[in-house]
Amino acid sequence: MDKDKRKLTEKELNRKENFEKFNSQMQQNGYKTKNMILNIRRANYLGPLSMLPFMAFIFWIYYYVNGFDLEELSLGFVVVAFVLILCLTILHELIHGITWGIFAKNHLHSIDFGIIWSSFSPYCTCSEPLKKWKYLLGVAMPTLVLGGGVAVVAVITNQLLLFFLAEVMILAGGGDFLIILKILLYRTDKQESVYCDHPYECGFVVFEK
Repeated sequence: MDKDKRKLTEKELNRKENFEKFNSQMQQNGYKTKNMILNIRRANYLGPLSMLPFMAFIFWIYYYVNGFDLEELSLGFVVVAFVLILCLTILHELIHGITWGIFAKNHLHSIDFGIIWSSFSPYCTCSEPLKKWKYLLGVAMPTLVLGGGVAVVAVITNQLLLFFLAEVMILAGGGDFLIILKILLYRTDKQESVYCDHPYECGFVVFEK
């Protein structure tokens, strides 16, 4: 067995089985399958690296407008920041699910949440195929809201804690950013295509004909 392969959970096995049935139906309808999977090990460092320019830009904007009052830093600041980061990490996945759920025909019934315990990584997945822009928006929305949106509020209100949280949420969006790049860089001459989360890997599947 490949050393990078992990044992699938019962939920993942169920999603895999359902996906294989759906894949078979799509192929019978003339669709070809294109797997777009991220290598987890590479994504773990390429994702955060790819977000550094965005973080640097937010840092420059905040510093230019407000400067930094480091007297705000304290043990209480660190504790509150830690708790809020945990909450925002959960909210990050909820935003994925809510966005995809709005577009999916079965809405939140097509959304599943879980945690990959081997890497302590929470996730959200949508079992229903979506149009490219709908799937793309669902991938991008958490970082846009919790990263970009919170950064704007931090600059306007001069809140160092919000600035710090925004930077962390931008950093946390690195994996999503790599998926966005895969979506935007993928080119096809097919007339029809839909995008679907991979049932257990980090990435997505394109059905096209």
